[in-house]
Amino acid sequence: MSSRRGVVGVIVRRGCWLVIRRSHLVAAPGAYCFPGGGIQSDEDEPAALVRELTEELGVSVRPLKHLWQGTTPRGVSLSWWQAWLPEQAVLRPAPFEVAAVHWLAPDLLATLPGLLPSNRQFLSAWSRGEVRLVEKTAG
Repeated sequence: MSSRRGVVGVIVRRGCWLVIRRSHLVAAPGAYCFPGGGIQSDEDEPAALVRELTEELGVSVRPLKHLWQGTTPRGVSLSWWQAWLPEQAVLRPAPFEVAAVHWLAPDLLATLPGLLPSNRQFLSAWSRGEVRLVEKTAG
């Protein structure tokens, strides 16, 4: 079993969830997924989430709540966190990592042909009621 760990950000705004389409220069090119990435040895999950979203999308988020734990088909342990993004934040995707940014309703997100398997697992857990999102996410 791999000891690799990652963190995933779940950001909800007006019933839609923030997802990215990965650049063709990174692993799983062109795939759709929630933003996030690897946890470095010197950081905890919230710090990794803040760093990863700053690197990928050029924004500062505030981790709100640990939502779920999963494992990718490649054995990477993923911690899913809901995060708050200020309404006025301007997304500036890093072109090396992110080809596009989308706000999608969960039912549409589940139909995307290029959605990563770990993201499908998360959506299934959410639809079964195993994941509870924070209702009020403002400031």
